[in-house]
Amino acid sequence: MIGKIAGRLEYRAADHVLIDVRGVGYIVYVSDRVMAGLPANGEAVALYTDLLVREDNLQLFGFTTLVEKEWHRLLMSVQGIGAKASMAILGTIGADGVSRAIALGDWNAVAKAKGVGPKTAQRVTIELKDKAPGVMAMGGTVGDALGDVVIEAETPDQVRRAPAPKSNPAQAEALSALGNLGYAPGEAASAVAEATGTNPDADTSALIRAALKLLAPKG
Repeated sequence: MIGKIAGRLEYRAADHVLIDVRGVGYIVYVSDRVMAGLPANGEAVALYTDLLVREDNLQLFGFTTLVEKEWHRLLMSVQGIGAKASMAILGTIGADGVSRAIALGDWNAVAKAKGVGPKTAQRVTIELKDKAPGVMAMGGTVGDALGDVVIEAETPDQVRRAPAPKSNPAQAEALSALGNLGYAPGEAASAVAEATGTNPDADTSALIRAALKLLAPKG
């Protein structure tokens, strides 16, 4: 399995690039979003890759993040979604967009991709719903965001330390997922806390969906 390629960008076509790695050229297929973010020809480039093996062909697909690569692999596990459709989805709404759409069950966002119909988009959000928290949490954690809290009283010498909240893996995973989506730790923690207060027994997936709804622009 070829998991990553780093070399010099030789040329780009409509849907793929050629990367020179010590004299060996690798053709790597990429989404529109990845293509738009690549450096100029002749410059250094590195992509995470996924190898698709067929009886008569081998194809490499390239991604700028591990989250994007993992979504590609999961999308292709859904009936009706091949490599082309997966790349279309990622190229249309991006890895963060896929995370939000699946966490919220927003199949309309998935259906915006070329060649993906409503029924297939619905199947994607239903079948991958439970996988969303794990993928969204890749790349780091914000588990310490709910650590000890210092509460100031009326005078400085009356400062007291509140007890740390009980460890809740679902909250930590939800915070990590929101952080990886670009939300600031403060607003993410506030949304997760509010969602937890409404439903204390919610699992990670439910907390993420509830927090995203709270963080969504109003109006």
